Amino acid sequence: MSEQQNTPAGYAYGIGVYLLWGLVPLYFKLLDHVGAIETVAHRIVWSVGFLLILLLALGKLGALRATWRNRRTLLALTASAALIAVNWLVYIWAVTNEHMIATSLGYFLNPLLNVILGTLFLSEKLRPATIVAIGLAATGVAILAWSALDTLWISATLAVSFALYGYVRKITDAGAIEGLAVETVLLSPLCIAYLAWLGMTGGLAFGGDMETDMLLVFAAVVTSVPLMLFAAAAKRLTLTTLGFIQYIAPSMVFVIGAFIFNEPLNAGTIACFLFIWTGLALFTIDNIRQARTNRLRARAPA
Repeated sequence: MSEQQNTPAGYAYGIGVYLLWGLVPLYFKLLDHVGAIETVAHRIVWSVGFLLILLLALGKLGALRATWRNRRTLLALTASAALIAVNWLVYIWAVTNEHMIATSLGYFLNPLLNVILGTLFLSEKLRPATIVAIGLAATGVAILAWSALDTLWISATLAVSFALYGYVRKITDAGAIEGLAVETVLLSPLCIAYLAWLGMTGGLAFGGDMETDMLLVFAAVVTSVPLMLFAAAAKRLTLTTLGFIQYIAPSMVFVIGAFIFNEPLNAGTIACFLFIWTGLALFTIDNIRQARTNRLRARAPA
């Protein structure tokens, strides 16, 4: 995929989804009294109903059936479903156990993996300014990783699982809504079984109070809408571009964790923030210049 295939809609979807994901920790912090596995199970089960209603309203049930019948697509979506389930579980556990800055590091790492996947498997080309920007971001991430070795497993799991998820969804021939619906349907039997077991053993948080119930049900929307936007963005942007836009979300989470929930902030985290945003600024300026050059070339007479 070439740089020219970045589209305005792709930028809109990408920026929108990462702004939403930057705020998501505030939502799941309200569920810190619910176990991480139960929260993930509810996210998946209620998302099935939400997505089926949405597909029905949009007249896309036929597209869902076609996606389900395609063996190759179904196999790819099974892999992506497993990856996103691992990502959700580790993420919610970390957020509810006061490791929000560790999650932000995970999503600081993720763009670098996107670049590696894009260049190795999708033949994406890197301009010199992009290489410098990647170097600055990698330096910042390395500083933060060294200053937070005890929670590095959280960051690494989140980064690897989501980078691979984005790659699989990018190369899979499935619509944003249809693909997510298949993923949640594939995961739902295990989730229903787990919730049933919790109910029988008296450990189910759902049904305890109305506020918790509504938060768990509405998690379907909080889960599904950003992932649909992400899948749409992944189809319209290079992985390199998508990766750099992604720095919006972990930067927001970093600020929320450090200044709202007072998680420890040290020189390493501050240095990481400065290196990454310097790289992001360079990448953004270079992309604006490249877009202007492309427009001028398109208008030039043959």
